[in-house]
Amino acid sequence: MHAAVILAHPRPDSYAHARAQRAVDGLQIAGHSVDLVDLYAEGFQAAMTEAEREAYHGEEPILDPLVQASADLVRRVDALIFVYPTWWSGLPAILKGWMDRVLVPGVGFTFDGRTGKARPGLTNVRHLIGVSTYGSPKPLVRIINDNGRRTIMRALRLGCGFRVQTRWHGLYAIDTSTIEQRAEFAARVERSMTELR
Repeated sequence: MHAAVILAHPRPDSYAHARAQRAVDGLQIAGHSVDLVDLYAEGFQAAMTEAEREAYHGEEPILDPLVQASADLVRRVDALIFVYPTWWSGLPAILKGWMDRVLVPGVGFTFDGRTGKARPGLTNVRHLIGVSTYGSPKPLVRIINDNGRRTIMRALRLGCGFRVQTRWHGLYAIDTSTIEQRAEFAARVERSMTELR
């Protein structure tokens, strides 16, 4: 199996980076090949340009080579794993921008030529996984609405087709969590990756 771990955190010494590495380790232990895409390290630009928006519904909606590399990657992987902190009840801007610029028509979805309806574009993806941390406790996250999780587990899931298997790993109230709780969460993420088939 081939997996892509998409990481969105600006600091290399962050807990998000440690969790992404544990995900990579678990996948490699299971014998899977892995591409780690560190959006900040790559210098990925979140904002869609005017030219990209103009090209969005054209024959070639991707104009940036870095965006094209991510699009080529997601077209060939069996698993997409997103590792990020939840900020303001949603995705970090760089990750949302990655979705806006990479998952364009012809990648994230296609249009049926006869009916004009959107169809899944990432039917190659068999596993869709989110790994996030939250400053708030779980009951409050539920009240506020976990927009990042909804984007990945609902909207992106539609682009993968209904046969995709989903998993979510959330560490809530991270600001008051202990070192032991963080270590156990990271270990749980790694174990979960070793179980993917």
